[in-house]
Order: sequence, then C-alpha cells, then structure tokens
Amino acid sequence: MEVIRDKAEMRAWSRRMRRDGKSLALVPTMGYLHEGHLSLVRSAQAHADVIVVSVYVNPGQFAPSEDLSTYPSDLQGDLQKLSQTGVVQAVFCPRNLYDYDSTGPLAVPPRHQLSAGSGEEPAQISCIEKESAHETWIKVERLEKGMCGASRPVFFRGVATIVTKLFHIVEPDVAIFGKKDYQQWRIISRMVRDLDFAIEIVGSEIVREADGLAMSSRNVRLSPGNRKQALSIYKALSEAKVGVSKGRILSQEIKDSIVQTVSDSGGRIDYVEIVEQESLTPVEKIDCSVVICIAAWFGDVRLIDNMEIDAPAVL
Repeated sequence: MEVIRDKAEMRAWSRRMRRDGKSLALVPTMGYLHEGHLSLVRSAQAHADVIVVSVYVNPGQFAPSEDLSTYPSDLQGDLQKLSQTGVVQAVFCPRNLYDYDSTGPLAVPPRHQLSAGSGEEPAQISCIEKESAHETWIKVERLEKGMCGASRPVFFRGVATIVTKLFHIVEPDVAIFGKKDYQQWRIISRMVRDLDFAIEIVGSEIVREADGLAMSSRNVRLSPGNRKQALSIYKALSEAKVGVSKGRILSQEIKDSIVQTVSDSGGRIDYVEIVEQESLTPVEKIDCSVVICIAAWFGDVRLIDNMEIDAPAVL
C-alpha cells in the first residue's frame, strides 16, 4: 500500500494504473476511520481493480464557529486499518488542497496548513500567499439549500470543491460515498452529472453500531450520557418507518413524532425533513420514495442520520 502526499505524484500513479489497463475506485474520507469507512472500501472492490482512499480533513466545509479544531485525527491508525484490509493499493493524504484567504468573512482556521495527524505547527501566511489564495468554488445551487445547507451555509461548497479537486487529481472511474451523508451523496451525484465527469458515483448503505447508532467519527466525542441519548435518533426513524408501513403518510405528523422522541431523550433538533430521494424536495405526504433526514445535537456534538422509505412500502 503506497502512501502518497504530492498531487502530481498521485496523478502520475493513477495514470500508470490506467496504462496497465486497471480501473480505479476512490473512497474520499476525512480520516479517523471506523467500520463505516472500511465498508466503503469493501464496496469499492466490486467496482474497480485498484482502490485509492483519500484522507484529508477539509477546512473549507467548516465555518469559523464549527468544530474543525476538535475534529478527531489519527493518520497512523488510519493507515494501519487500511493496510489490514489488504485491498487498498494507495492512500492519498495531501497536506493542503486549497489556499484560503485568512482575512475574509468566512476565513478558515490555521489548521488548513496541517496534514492530517501530522502534529506540525501551522505555518504563517505571507503577503504573497494571501494574494495568491484560491477563490474558485463549486456550488450545486438548489440541492445544497435545505437541511444541512441551511444550518451550515459554507459546508457543501467546501465539499463539492475539494471533491472536484480529488477527482481531477486521482482521476477515478468510480467513487464511493456513504449514504449517512445523504444530502452530500446526492449533491456530488448531481455535480458529476452536470459537469460531465466520467465517474460513477456509488452510494453505500449506512453502517450502524449494534444498538443502531449510525457510525460517525464524531461519536467518539459523545459523553456516555449523550451516547445513550443519541440512540433516540434511530428509535425515532425506525418508529416512523413502521408507522408509514401502517398507513401513516402525513409528513408533518411524522416529523412531529420524531422531534418529540428525540427531544424527550435530551437531544436538540437542528432539522427533521422528509424529502424525495433524488431531488430532495420536501413532500407533504409520503406517496413516493422518500428519505427522512435528521440532524440533532447531543451536548456539543451534532449528529446526522436518515432512513430511506421506498414507494412500494407506502402504497
């Protein structure tokens, strides 16, 4: 398993694989890998000859008030886990993919100068670096407006821009994204369609702990009490799905029940939405294939989750 930090080296590596007639799958991650990430790697095996995993904590998707500085990082642990899978041929962990202007209203904290898990001190930004800061962003206008886009206004432009750069550098044939980040998956799929990337985007199913909590790198920050409270998310989603199967199809009624269940358990709701699966358009009643999406706070940790409900189950 090769560990590659340089962008040009990564592109050259991928092109050597292509010259050898091999197809490439990319699994983009922000590191601190858990079984959910490793399930994406296993999914990639069915789609390509060689697998590249990127490990990059993307500052561009964090607003100044968000938890970039506390986002967990363990690059050496990540490399060990990926090596143990026996199926990853390369890990791309660039030191920096975007040069930010530190003076703007959406300035990014100094951690953007660090490689994941490097432990290096942030470098000072010179006047020349400020003048040459990158200024090009990718936005998927409509799909990013609701849900997480409403409460995290810079999030999806940061995701779409860095994913675009990863696609240009790695040049994969297929990329695997987890459905836990449902809106992100749909936004990347739409971006690839609209901009004519020759890349297949695959959504991989949510991986859960034995008690139902969706696996997330942020789970490690939950206190024992908050961890127990967070189980209310899966409980509420599961109850909603059962209710729909029994003919309960009014969206507002379902959302109210979810809010009640999570709030009674000590969670603070960011949003609960019921939307059509591809367009992410809110629906008043469930008469098509939908996904119930939720974001809630437990202590100072914000968790997201969702559950798909296909149309045949509600007819």
